[in-house]
Amino acid sequence: MDFYILWVAFLLGIVEGVTEFLPVSSTGHLIIGAELLGYKSPSSKVFEIFIQLGAIFAVMVEYRKKLLSTFIGIRTDKIAQNFFTNLVIAFIPAAILGFFFHSFIKLYLFSPVVVGIALVIGGIIMIIIEKKLSIRSKTNIDKISKRQSLMIGLAQCFALIPGVSRAASTIMGGLIAGLDRKTATEFSFFLAIPIIFAASIFDLATNINILSKNDLPIFAVGFITAFFSSYLIIKIFIQFVAHNTFIGFGWYRIIVGLITIYYFL
Repeated sequence: MDFYILWVAFLLGIVEGVTEFLPVSSTGHLIIGAELLGYKSPSSKVFEIFIQLGAIFAVMVEYRKKLLSTFIGIRTDKIAQNFFTNLVIAFIPAAILGFFFHSFIKLYLFSPVVVGIALVIGGIIMIIIEKKLSIRSKTNIDKISKRQSLMIGLAQCFALIPGVSRAASTIMGGLIAGLDRKTATEFSFFLAIPIIFAASIFDLATNINILSKNDLPIFAVGFITAFFSSYLIIKIFIQFVAHNTFIGFGWYRIIVGLITIYYFL
């Protein structure tokens, strides 16, 4: 096993873990990172999707009490039923579009230039939304309505374009729907669980023929580093959004996007 490839997997795992739940596009950063590091093996695209599972497991560990209470109370508890229903409603739009356009997106949109453009446009939109946003009263994820869930789910469809960012689209969708920043961010965390699980399983199933036992150490290193870095970021980020806006992330996206477009064009 080439040590350099394991080192690349380690670095990309950190990139995934740090960016998955921030509104800056983890997929976009992974595409740029893999391009800069020269990671272009046949299994590289599957790797970029698979290590997102590490980040998802971090969410599941951090919010294990909420997930467990929802699972136990799904048959009898109205709060658990409403929360589960909202996740399903928000999950469906992107799941349907992703199922039909997955191959097209992977073939034509997974490029650094597309990512750069999406980062810039998304950053501008994020700043506009924050500038126009009125102060929202604090709520919690158990009081999100089905209409708000649908709006977040529709917003998540834009995240199918690499560079848009699943976190950015769902959080901004939540803000537009009337949620406060902390609640929108937490719901984005939970919504990541089904959508990324579905995408990862689908990718693994459709590309199983190009994987080999030599990919196992690479995938394991990326998964583990993504898990631990995500676990740390989740705790920091949820405290940050409780007292700050996303304008700084918008400017970060614009700067990184412009540099990416310039470099790869």
